[in-house]
Amino acid sequence: MNVLVIGNGGREHAILLALKKSKRVEKLYCMKGNAGTAQIAENVNVDYMDIPAVLAFAEAHPEIDYYVVAPDDPLAIGLVDALLGIGKRCFGPTKDAAIIEASKAFSKELMQKYGIPTAKSAIFSDYDKALSYIEEQGAPIVLKADGLALGKGVLICNTIEDARSGLKQIMLDKAFGSAGNKIVIEECMQGLKYTPGEEVSVLSFTDGKTIVPMITSCDHKRAKDGDKGLNTGGMGTFSPCPFWTKELENEVMEKIMLPTVKAMNAEGRTFKGCLYFGLMRTKDGMKVVEYNSRFGDPETQVVLPMLKTDLMDIFEAVTDGTLDKINIEWEDGACVCVVLASGGYPEKYAKGKEITIGDIGDVQLVHAGTAIKDGKLVTSGGRVLGVVAKGKTVDEARQKAYKAVDNINWDGKQYRTDIGIKYRLG
Repeated sequence: MNVLVIGNGGREHAILLALKKSKRVEKLYCMKGNAGTAQIAENVNVDYMDIPAVLAFAEAHPEIDYYVVAPDDPLAIGLVDALLGIGKRCFGPTKDAAIIEASKAFSKELMQKYGIPTAKSAIFSDYDKALSYIEEQGAPIVLKADGLALGKGVLICNTIEDARSGLKQIMLDKAFGSAGNKIVIEECMQGLKYTPGEEVSVLSFTDGKTIVPMITSCDHKRAKDGDKGLNTGGMGTFSPCPFWTKELENEVMEKIMLPTVKAMNAEGRTFKGCLYFGLMRTKDGMKVVEYNSRFGDPETQVVLPMLKTDLMDIFEAVTDGTLDKINIEWEDGACVCVVLASGGYPEKYAKGKEITIGDIGDVQLVHAGTAIKDGKLVTSGGRVLGVVAKGKTVDEARQKAYKAVDNINWDGKQYRTDIGIKYRLG
């Protein structure tokens, strides 16, 4: 088979690396791709947010058998619908299902309607009413821009002053554009053992009937060590989650995963693809923090390297509605991804810095914001590289990853030094 993956970040490179291992895949393409994807796939310079241009390319390339739509933006505007409409086989949810991520207000209302455990919340499109609600509720409190905001549209406000400022930033200053036209205001959930709480990412494959969770992972969203600084798209991940148990998995399946799939079906929005559950362990049990309608980034970078089953087989089972017929297996051990970012990220940062890579051993580099310029590897984004290492334990994997980090350099390289030590007591 010839397969095209849509997207140009670390998630897409990680998906391509997994597909490259498939005995069934002959040639890989990536639209638009980066310097890393170019090493294993043919990069296609088409704007994937331009649906007519994508369809024109697809019509002109009948040799491509399967499309994987990976990022949130093209899913939200209906790229999968458009490809299906011209008879192409795809992995990814349709527009009416992708709304589970594209609108936080929709997902909150869905959870409330179907009794899926989540934080208490209220939704506003009026600034003054939202401000009054914040004053009533007090702090800490969480503000979420309704729409897509590159993973940065969530503000955890520890004081009323922070909350007032954050509300202005989202609704009046439009820091996240039209994503802030509506806002979800939530209670700040407290963790069972840790403050503010223990989060775990559980990606899952679903064909709309069967849902199969992948191995767990933990993301580090804040820019700086100790979960300080601004929210980012993710500064690193590790797998598995240290506090995850079979009991928690059963609880999540029964109270969250299956009810979500059934709720989407009941709403006429059957979800087929990768459904991501951002969860928190609280004194009242597991609760949903957020849904994503696709593979997480950088969670994918630590989950897919541990997959033993052929990813292409899984993708086609999801497409064909036969996920219940496939046995999905995972390697034992652990995996860690340390994200190397441009200096200044997630705010202003320079591009075009030359990257030098020394001896990194058997560590895998997953490219995100990279390009080739004048024959040299250079930075081209905020998150530049994911340094991915496997080991028998998280500690072993993180030691390998950080050893490699020391041998990768460019002017302004920025990273966290504490990836993989969250919740280490379980």
